[in-house]
Amino acid sequence: MSGNARAIRVGEQMREELAQLLRDEVKDPRIGFVSIVKVEVSRDIRHAKIYVSVLGNEQQKKETMAGLTSATGFLRSELAKRLQLRYMPELHFTLDESIEHGQRIAQLLVQVREEEKRSRREEGE
Repeated sequence: MSGNARAIRVGEQMREELAQLLRDEVKDPRIGFVSIVKVEVSRDIRHAKIYVSVLGNEQQKKETMAGLTSATGFLRSELAKRLQLRYMPELHFTLDESIEHGQRIAQLLVQVREEEKRSRREEGE
């Protein structure tokens, strides 16, 4: 199995386990509604970049990211118990705002369509 295929497989396993850990085990009140969007694991399985989506305002996002950083040691040790790996990757949490960005673009497109309809109606009058 190539190193890249293994890293992808490990990343997917980590994503599933992290989602369950955050839902069921982590009790930090700073951690709000978090979704694990993607986990990218380096080829040597030494580092894992975890992309998370956080629901809330900027302050809630900052608090959630601080809570995740604080829980990194716990999460890493729990992952080590659940995954059969020689080395457990270092966890690096990154805020992924692509979902919000996509929603904002969708809102703008709806506004443009409504304005076009309105201008057509006004021209027809």
